[in-house]
Amino acid sequence: MVIVFALVALLVLSALVAGNWLVWRRLFRDTTRAPGFVRRAGAVVIAGGWALTIGALVAERAGAPFWLQQVLAWPGFLWLALSIYLLLGVLAGEVVRPLLRRWVERRARAGEAVRERAVPGEAVPEEAVREEAVPEEAVPEPVPAGVTAATSPATTPTTEPADHRTLPAITADPSSALTAAPDSTDPSRPLAAPTRRLFVSRVVAGAAAAAAVGTVGYGTYGVLSGPKVKRVTVPLAKLPRAAHGYRIAVVSDIHLGPVLGRGFAQKVVDTINGTQPDLIAVVGDLVDGSVKDLGPAAAPLAGLRARHGAFFVTGNHEYFSGAEQWVEEVRRLGMRPLENARTELPHFDLAGVNDVAGESEGHGPDFAEALGDRDTARACVLLAHQPVQIHDAVEHGVDLQLSGHTHGGQLWPGNLIAGLANPTVAGLERYGDTQLYVSRGAGAWGPPTRVGAPSDITVIELASRQA
Repeated sequence: MVIVFALVALLVLSALVAGNWLVWRRLFRDTTRAPGFVRRAGAVVIAGGWALTIGALVAERAGAPFWLQQVLAWPGFLWLALSIYLLLGVLAGEVVRPLLRRWVERRARAGEAVRERAVPGEAVPEEAVREEAVPEEAVPEPVPAGVTAATSPATTPTTEPADHRTLPAITADPSSALTAAPDSTDPSRPLAAPTRRLFVSRVVAGAAAAAAVGTVGYGTYGVLSGPKVKRVTVPLAKLPRAAHGYRIAVVSDIHLGPVLGRGFAQKVVDTINGTQPDLIAVVGDLVDGSVKDLGPAAAPLAGLRARHGAFFVTGNHEYFSGAEQWVEEVRRLGMRPLENARTELPHFDLAGVNDVAGESEGHGPDFAEALGDRDTARACVLLAHQPVQIHDAVEHGVDLQLSGHTHGGQLWPGNLIAGLANPTVAGLERYGDTQLYVSRGAGAWGPPTRVGAPSDITVIELASRQA
């Protein structure tokens, strides 16, 4: 097992190094003519960005001073997101690059053909450049008898202005006149091959960098502006007619921490309260840090309002941050923790189980304790942070499980990776007689950025089939 883990780690590290080398090569080496400041600066930016990313991750997990976590988190996590989309942009550029080069070469050949067909006097035909190594004016005329070479008109200095059609200077290789002035203002003059390569590299690199910066910028703005409300109707066969239209506000993965703080928590509270729910379900990953550091950031959660109150279950990140202390803190803020427990509401049972990460601390999920002695004739809604817990929910006859954890992938194409580890990445799906709803979450872990997986607070409206 250790050998397998080491091999996987080595493969990941190799892929990371190769990807960053490709980014440096395409963005800095291929866009410059020779080694110099730009290439060195590019290497420093890439290496420094990853140093900040690793520092931010280590500081968060090691419980470093909170001010240090904040200093490292913003640049480190944003670089993580930016590096992903720089690499994707560069890889996309590998597809575009040969197409752009062929287009540039066709334009160059077309320009050359135009010059070859040009009317004398309008431009100098290139045949003249190729066939006449020496311009006609430079060929000395025969010297008449009795006239010495020193007094020959051909060698007499002149102050006449140069003809505006003077050909390029003579070089050892006559054909080099074609590429001697690639920056000529003559629009029909073709670019030299090295210049064409540099032009294509700069265009592709500029487009990749602009796309990456724009994508990360837009995705970060989406997170910081707060989650949007999503409404989903879920019919339950056992739900009585009196509960038809019952609203549960589901919020997961708020991830208060060094980046998302008190202001973000207030936006979440205001959004939830604006939906006027009957019940609020906070399904884990509330925080990334200790109560000492994040207690003030979580304080606005005391303002959550619902007819039947707010309930909470732990997520895996609570166990990285001191789960027992946070359970007590959310209770102090007015939420009711469901630690492998169940409460009977007027029209259905509401149960909650601990996250699977709690097993390492002896506080893992216990479905038997939460659901073992319930009345199976009543509808049951279960709060469980991770979607993988759906299989135990099915065995215990749960009607609806509410989960989070996946973030919907957060950064595309992360949804493809999340799909390998979770039965459902986002949305509503059915497993036997049990339905599973997975929220994409309100916040973000690591980079405060989402691409292709916008944050949400979902209002689940229960529907009675008897109605």
